[in-house]
Amino acid sequence: MQALRGCSDEFQHALNKGDLWGQSKSRQRLLYVRAAGNGWSRQPRQRGGLIVGTRNSIAATEDGLSHTAEAIHQEPTFKASPERVYQALMDAKQFQKIELLGAATRSIDVSSKPAEISREAGGAFTLFGGYIVGRHIELVPNRRIVQAWHEESWPEGVYSIVRFELTEQGKGTKLVFDHTGFPAGAGEHLAAGWRLNYWEPIGKFLG
Repeated sequence: MQALRGCSDEFQHALNKGDLWGQSKSRQRLLYVRAAGNGWSRQPRQRGGLIVGTRNSIAATEDGLSHTAEAIHQEPTFKASPERVYQALMDAKQFQKIELLGAATRSIDVSSKPAEISREAGGAFTLFGGYIVGRHIELVPNRRIVQAWHEESWPEGVYSIVRFELTEQGKGTKLVFDHTGFPAGAGEHLAAGWRLNYWEPIGKFLG
Protein backbone atom coordinates (compact mmCIF):
# COMPACT_ATOMS: atom_id res chain seq x y z
CA MET A 1 0.00 0.00 0.00
CA GLN A 2 1.52 3.33 -1.02
CA ALA A 3 2.03 6.24 1.35
CA LEU A 4 -0.79 8.75 1.43
CA ARG A 5 -0.32 11.71 -0.90
CA GLY A 6 -2.17 15.02 -1.04
CA CYS A 7 -5.25 15.31 -3.18
CA SER A 8 -4.85 16.19 -6.85
CA ASP A 9 -6.00 19.43 -8.51
CA GLU A 10 -8.78 17.44 -10.20
CA PHE A 11 -9.94 16.09 -6.85
CA GLN A 12 -9.89 19.55 -5.25
CA HIS A 13 -11.82 21.00 -8.17
CA ALA A 14 -14.53 18.35 -7.80
CA LEU A 15 -14.61 18.96 -4.05
CA ASN A 16 -15.08 22.70 -4.53
CA LYS A 17 -17.94 22.03 -6.98
CA GLY A 18 -19.66 19.79 -4.47
CA ASP A 19 -19.68 16.80 -6.85
CA LEU A 20 -18.14 14.22 -4.51
CA TRP A 21 -19.79 11.47 -2.51
CA GLY A 22 -21.57 12.76 0.56
CA GLN A 23 -22.44 16.28 -0.65
CA SER A 24 -19.18 18.05 0.17
CA LYS A 25 -20.61 21.47 0.89
CA SER A 26 -22.87 20.31 3.71
CA ARG A 27 -21.58 21.51 7.07
CA GLN A 28 -22.79 18.95 9.58
CA ARG A 29 -22.60 19.65 13.30
CA LEU A 30 -21.79 16.43 15.16
CA LEU A 31 -21.67 15.90 18.91
CA TYR A 32 -18.06 14.85 19.25
CA VAL A 33 -14.90 16.29 17.75
CA ARG A 34 -11.34 15.26 18.46
CA ALA A 35 -7.97 16.35 17.22
CA ALA A 36 -5.91 14.15 14.90
CA GLY A 37 -2.76 15.14 16.75
CA ASN A 38 -0.98 17.81 18.74
CA GLY A 39 1.21 20.71 17.70
CA TRP A 40 -1.27 23.09 16.07
CA SER A 41 0.40 26.43 15.36
CA ARG A 42 -2.90 28.19 16.07
CA GLN A 43 -6.18 27.22 17.69
CA PRO A 44 -7.79 24.57 15.44
CA ARG A 45 -11.17 25.15 13.80
CA GLN A 46 -13.96 22.64 14.34
CA ARG A 47 -16.02 21.52 11.36
CA GLY A 48 -18.67 18.87 11.68
CA GLY A 49 -17.14 15.58 12.79
CA LEU A 50 -13.53 16.55 12.14
CA ILE A 51 -10.92 18.99 13.33
CA VAL A 52 -8.44 20.85 11.15
CA GLY A 53 -5.61 23.31 11.67
CA THR A 54 -5.37 26.73 10.13
CA ARG A 55 -3.49 27.25 6.87
CA ASN A 56 -0.47 28.44 8.82
CA SER A 57 -0.20 25.05 10.51
CA ILE A 58 -0.09 22.90 7.37
CA ALA A 59 3.68 22.58 6.96
CA ALA A 60 5.29 19.38 8.21
CA THR A 61 8.38 19.36 10.40
CA GLU A 62 11.84 18.84 8.94
CA ASP A 63 11.71 15.12 9.70
CA GLY A 64 8.53 14.77 7.63
CA LEU A 65 6.15 14.40 10.59
CA SER A 66 2.85 16.23 10.10
CA HIS A 67 0.82 17.48 13.06
CA THR A 68 -2.08 18.69 10.95
CA ALA A 69 -3.67 15.59 9.42
CA GLU A 70 -7.46 15.64 9.50
CA ALA A 71 -9.34 12.89 11.32
CA ILE A 72 -13.03 12.07 11.74
CA HIS A 73 -14.54 10.71 14.96
CA GLN A 74 -18.29 10.07 15.25
CA GLU A 75 -20.44 8.13 17.72
CA PRO A 76 -23.85 7.30 16.25
CA THR A 77 -26.28 5.12 18.20
CA PHE A 78 -28.81 2.61 16.88
CA LYS A 79 -31.89 0.95 18.32
CA ALA A 80 -30.59 -2.50 17.48
CA SER A 81 -28.12 -5.01 18.91
CA PRO A 82 -24.41 -4.94 17.99
CA GLU A 83 -24.99 -8.18 16.07
CA ARG A 84 -27.66 -6.57 13.87
CA VAL A 85 -25.53 -3.48 13.23
CA TYR A 86 -22.53 -5.66 12.35
CA GLN A 87 -24.60 -7.70 9.91
CA ALA A 88 -26.00 -4.55 8.30
CA LEU A 89 -22.44 -3.39 7.61
CA MET A 90 -21.09 -6.79 6.51
CA ASP A 91 -23.94 -8.44 4.60
CA ALA A 92 -23.94 -7.30 0.97
CA LYS A 93 -27.69 -7.72 0.44
CA GLN A 94 -28.50 -5.74 3.58
CA PHE A 95 -26.00 -3.02 2.75
CA GLN A 96 -27.39 -2.68 -0.76
CA LYS A 97 -30.74 -1.76 0.81
CA ILE A 98 -28.95 0.77 3.03
CA GLU A 99 -27.28 2.35 -0.01
CA LEU A 100 -30.69 2.92 -1.59
CA LEU A 101 -31.77 4.89 1.50
CA GLY A 102 -28.77 7.22 1.42
CA ALA A 103 -28.03 10.59 -0.19
CA ALA A 104 -25.47 9.09 -2.58
CA THR A 105 -28.28 7.86 -4.85
CA ARG A 106 -28.72 11.46 -6.02
CA SER A 107 -25.40 11.38 -7.85
CA ILE A 108 -24.31 7.72 -8.02
CA ASP A 109 -25.96 4.73 -9.71
CA VAL A 110 -25.84 2.20 -6.89
CA SER A 111 -28.14 -0.34 -8.58
CA SER A 112 -26.19 -1.32 -11.71
CA LYS A 113 -23.31 -2.66 -9.61
CA PRO A 114 -24.68 -4.08 -6.33
CA ALA A 115 -22.61 -4.06 -3.16
CA GLU A 116 -20.05 -6.84 -2.77
CA ILE A 117 -18.63 -7.51 0.71
CA SER A 118 -16.28 -10.32 1.70
CA ARG A 119 -16.89 -11.81 5.14
CA GLU A 120 -13.20 -12.62 5.71
CA ALA A 121 -10.28 -10.52 6.99
CA GLY A 122 -8.18 -9.55 3.98
CA GLY A 123 -11.20 -9.82 1.70
CA ALA A 124 -12.34 -7.04 -0.61
CA PHE A 125 -15.48 -4.93 -0.70
CA THR A 126 -17.08 -2.75 -3.37
CA LEU A 127 -19.78 -0.26 -2.39
CA PHE A 128 -21.92 2.49 -3.92
CA GLY A 129 -21.68 1.24 -7.49
CA GLY A 130 -17.91 0.88 -7.29
CA TYR A 131 -17.29 4.40 -5.99
CA ILE A 132 -15.94 2.97 -2.72
CA VAL A 133 -13.56 -0.02 -2.69
CA GLY A 134 -11.18 -1.53 -0.17
CA ARG A 135 -10.21 -4.48 2.00
CA HIS A 136 -10.95 -5.64 5.50
CA ILE A 137 -7.93 -5.36 7.79
CA GLU A 138 -9.55 -6.78 10.93
CA LEU A 139 -12.93 -8.35 11.59
CA VAL A 140 -14.18 -9.26 15.07
CA PRO A 141 -17.79 -10.43 14.65
CA ASN A 142 -20.34 -8.15 16.32
CA ARG A 143 -17.55 -5.99 17.80
CA ARG A 144 -15.11 -4.45 15.35
CA ILE A 145 -14.51 -3.74 11.65
CA VAL A 146 -11.28 -2.13 10.40
CA GLN A 147 -10.93 -1.40 6.69
CA ALA A 148 -8.55 0.07 4.13
CA TRP A 149 -10.94 2.40 2.30
CA HIS A 150 -10.57 4.12 -1.09
CA GLU A 151 -12.74 6.61 -2.96
CA GLU A 152 -12.80 6.44 -6.76
CA SER A 153 -11.88 10.14 -7.03
CA TRP A 154 -8.65 9.71 -5.01
CA PRO A 155 -5.26 9.13 -6.65
CA GLU A 156 -4.49 5.49 -7.40
CA GLY A 157 -2.98 3.63 -4.45
CA VAL A 158 -4.22 6.09 -1.82
CA TYR A 159 -6.16 4.35 0.96
CA SER A 160 -7.51 5.64 4.25
CA ILE A 161 -8.31 3.63 7.39
CA VAL A 162 -11.81 3.35 8.85
CA ARG A 163 -12.67 1.67 12.15
CA PHE A 164 -16.12 0.69 13.43
CA GLU A 165 -16.22 -0.29 17.12
CA LEU A 166 -19.58 -1.65 18.34
CA THR A 167 -20.59 -1.61 22.00
CA GLU A 168 -23.89 -2.52 23.62
CA GLN A 169 -25.71 0.47 25.06
CA GLY A 170 -28.89 -0.43 26.88
CA LYS A 171 -31.14 -2.14 24.35
CA GLY A 172 -29.20 -0.62 21.46
CA THR A 173 -25.69 -0.06 20.13
CA LYS A 174 -23.16 2.75 20.24
CA LEU A 175 -20.88 2.75 17.22
CA VAL A 176 -17.53 4.45 17.83
CA PHE A 177 -16.19 5.42 14.42
CA ASP A 178 -12.79 6.76 13.35
CA HIS A 179 -11.56 7.67 9.86
CA THR A 180 -7.94 8.67 9.26
CA GLY A 181 -5.40 8.88 6.44
CA PHE A 182 -7.61 10.46 3.77
CA PRO A 183 -6.35 13.12 1.31
CA ALA A 184 -5.96 16.67 2.59
CA GLY A 185 -9.12 18.71 2.18
CA ALA A 186 -11.48 15.72 1.98
CA GLY A 187 -12.50 15.67 5.63
CA GLU A 188 -15.53 17.93 5.47
CA HIS A 189 -17.35 16.07 2.71
CA LEU A 190 -16.44 12.70 4.26
CA ALA A 191 -17.76 13.70 7.68
CA ALA A 192 -21.07 14.66 6.08
CA GLY A 193 -21.06 11.56 3.89
CA TRP A 194 -20.79 9.14 6.79
CA ARG A 195 -23.91 10.64 8.34
CA LEU A 196 -25.89 10.91 5.10
CA ASN A 197 -24.91 7.55 3.58
CA TYR A 198 -24.25 5.36 6.62
CA TRP A 199 -25.69 6.41 9.99
CA GLU A 200 -29.04 7.83 8.88
CA PRO A 201 -29.80 5.07 6.33
CA ILE A 202 -28.67 2.35 8.76
CA GLY A 203 -30.96 3.83 11.42
CA LYS A 204 -33.89 3.74 8.98
CA PHE A 205 -33.04 0.21 7.85
CA LEU A 206 -32.77 -1.18 11.38
CA GLY A 207 -35.88 0.67 12.56
